[in-house]
Amino acid sequence: MEPIKLIPTCKDYIWGGNLLRTRYNKVSDKDIIAESWELSCHKDGPSVVADGKHAGKTLIEYLESEGPKVLGTRCGRFKEFPIMIKLIDAKNDLSIQVHPDDEYALKNEGGYGKTEMWYVLDCEEDASLIYGFRQPISREEFAKRIKENTLMEVVNKVPVKKGDVFFIEAGTLHAVGKGIVLAEVQQSSNLTYRVYDYGRLGADNKPRELHIDKAIDVTNLNPPARRPGAHGQPEEKEGFTSTLLAECEYFHTEAVEVRTKAAFEVNDESFVSIICLEEDTTLAYKNGTMDIKKGDSVFLPAGMGRYEILQPCRLLVTRI
Repeated sequence: MEPIKLIPTCKDYIWGGNLLRTRYNKVSDKDIIAESWELSCHKDGPSVVADGKHAGKTLIEYLESEGPKVLGTRCGRFKEFPIMIKLIDAKNDLSIQVHPDDEYALKNEGGYGKTEMWYVLDCEEDASLIYGFRQPISREEFAKRIKENTLMEVVNKVPVKKGDVFFIEAGTLHAVGKGIVLAEVQQSSNLTYRVYDYGRLGADNKPRELHIDKAIDVTNLNPPARRPGAHGQPEEKEGFTSTLLAECEYFHTEAVEVRTKAAFEVNDESFVSIICLEEDTTLAYKNGTMDIKKGDSVFLPAGMGRYEILQPCRLLVTRI
């Protein structure tokens, strides 16, 4: 088994900028790159295999060709590929929004809900985001404030800095603020209920659709149970430092800083996704080597075994 490098699907949403192009080497014919879907089997934007014998295939086609063994035993409990990983460049504020949980989404939308994690890669000095409410509110107050345009008075606006981590459970009201570049690890879902969009117009010169009734149905009206921050403390290991950012029933994500060179293992329980966040490096595996540049996304099939990262870099590492 060999690692495969992935080409992301890029999205040109109106709030995006171009830092993914200039800082993370993303290539697109779009004027704006708001998001790059780095690891995706979603129909709205699957990743594509960059080279090798599967070059040009979508990640979905690659998995169909290679079979479930490359996903690992932990994926057996999921009917579909369970996660998606994105890079996001918010040149302007994203809409205030919420995602339903699986139960509500399957019943009302025919798809899965969305729990996600944000890892701030960079931000402007005064950047902030919205993370739930400051204090509990009632359903009636929530509806009234949406109608009267006073929702911003009760949301929890949090200043951010590079390295901050936010775990966004389904039902948590949230919005990425302008001037933030982040990595997002999430369930494989593209289901969003917009609550407030600052009166902006979409590409059709009309206000973008809001989903008020559904948002009221699914929003947790209490402050988030989890505080912002990494889930674990940095752990010093041979050649690298690892910090657990977030884990839940869908994903386990770490920030790994390789200091010199370091060895890792991909067992048969789960595939591993790595995204190079800082510096260029080389990945060595049983049958060869792979050059990895800043911004590259690599899929390591379950059971691949030992691999080494040969030069210092910073990686986002995710498994099931």
